[in-house]
Amino acid sequence: MLVLSRRTNESIVIGGDVVVTVLEIKGDQVRLGIRAPRSVTVHREEVHAEIQRENRSAAVVRSVDLGRLPKAPPAP
Repeated sequence: MLVLSRRTNESIVIGGDVVVTVLEIKGDQVRLGIRAPRSVTVHREEVHAEIQRENRSAAVVRSVDLGRLPKAPPAP
């Protein structure tokens, strides 16, 4: 893990097109601004973990779901 120190209004650049700027430091909280291309998704870690759980759950094929599929027409 790379560890950097930044002050308010200082930034880091990731991959040449993502800029993370420290907007405010208040107590034990830091507000960050993130500028990235629209094609780059940015989520808090806990939101990202929930999306991953939901995606894995949605990808599971259950036999009850298979029974609901329409029957294929007979081959000619």
